[in-house]
Order: sequence, then C-alpha cells, then structure tokens
Amino acid sequence: MEEKIESMRLQKYVSDCGLMSRRAAEKEIEAGYFTVNGEVASTGMKINPCEDVVAYKGKILENGAKKLYVMLYKPRGYVTTMSDEEGRKCIPDLLSDIPQRVYPCGRLDMDSEGLLILTNDGEVANKLMHPKNHVEKVYHVKVDTEIQPEKLSLLNSPMLIDGYRIKPVKVTIIERKEGATILKFALSEGRNRQIRKMCEQAELKIIRLKRVSVGNLNIGMLSPGKWKYLNHNEITYLKNL
Repeated sequence: MEEKIESMRLQKYVSDCGLMSRRAAEKEIEAGYFTVNGEVASTGMKINPCEDVVAYKGKILENGAKKLYVMLYKPRGYVTTMSDEEGRKCIPDLLSDIPQRVYPCGRLDMDSEGLLILTNDGEVANKLMHPKNHVEKVYHVKVDTEIQPEKLSLLNSPMLIDGYRIKPVKVTIIERKEGATILKFALSEGRNRQIRKMCEQAELKIIRLKRVSVGNLNIGMLSPGKWKYLNHNEITYLKNL
C-alpha cells in the first residue's frame, strides 16, 4: 500500500535547516564534512528528511522549525507527493494553511483515501514507518460481490505478492450488502498496493479503499480533504513507539 517518502537534495535540506546557503553546503559536501546515516555524503545526493540522519562535522543536523504533527484525510484523486510533474492534484494542495512544510509518513495510492500522518519531525516519522515497530494499519475495503467463505479464507492465508510472501493479514467482514461486502483489513506491514494485489488474487474488484487508522490514531469524523493537528496524547503516542 505504501511507498517511500519523496526525497530532496541534501544541500536544500541543509539550507532549510538554516545552517548555511545551498551553495555553501555544496562546498562542504564536496569537502566531506557531511554524513548521511553515518556515511560520507556525496555531491548531488538526495535524502529523506523524515528518515535519514544528517550530520555536519559529527553533529546531527536538526531542522530548527517548530515540530508539527498533522492528521489528514486524503481524498481519492490525490497523489501522495509534495509536487507532481504530471500536474495531478497532490498533498500540498490540501495543506496551504499550514505554516511549515510537513512530509507524509508513508503513502496512499491515488485511488485510495483515508488517514495520512504528516510531520517535520524525522525521528517520529522514522518510528512510525520502521518495520520493526509493527505499527498496524486498518483499512475498510468495499468489494463488488457478496464474499464467499473460501475467498475470505484465501485473504487470511499467507499470499505471494510480487515474489514476496507477505505476513498473514487479518481480514474480517464488517457488513454484507446486496451485491457487495465491506471488509476490514488489518496490516502490520505495507507492501506497495498490497490490498489491491491481494484482492486481485482473490478475484475481487475493489469499489472503495479507505485507511481508517494507523496504530492508535483513528481518522474519526474527519472529512475528505480536511486536516487537524494531533493533540498532546497522540503526539506522545508517536514519540513512544
């Protein structure tokens, strides 16, 4: 379901942190004074501001901006990037009134909707997305048929996706409707478009796919396209992952 966060050039990140200009940063990178995740940085390299640890002369570089933590309901039709060369609608279009740049912690594909967590706190983002923390994500998925027991059993069984045997996913029925079923998928890992590929193997057509929670954070009554700041308890939960 999820992909890597959009990257940015190291010298831009250094400039955004207020340490020095981009041009000065380029010279210091060439001189070997910057490291990324403990490795000497190279000219032109890109970093993930929410995952990578950048250091200058041995001192970890932190963005001096106030840390923000945001919950967004991404509508269908938006790509989870900060810009798009094809001119498609993307995340910043929904966040114009947030005073600082925040980055999505993971992604939802363009045809999916629901909860995204965004922050400029790299440490929290890394905790949220690192596989070792097994942060469960829950999705409500509507398919175009009244699902049979054998299909449900298949979805709950270990499946091979793109040559990788995924961890078992807990799939339960939320509601049966005439000609449709709403399913709950609980994932502890997030392979790219995993739920869609699982449903393809089960010969199920997805009508709607919505992420409703990430760990203990729930989308609640948030409307499509709207966002809110996380409260103290929610931020504390993320920092303690």
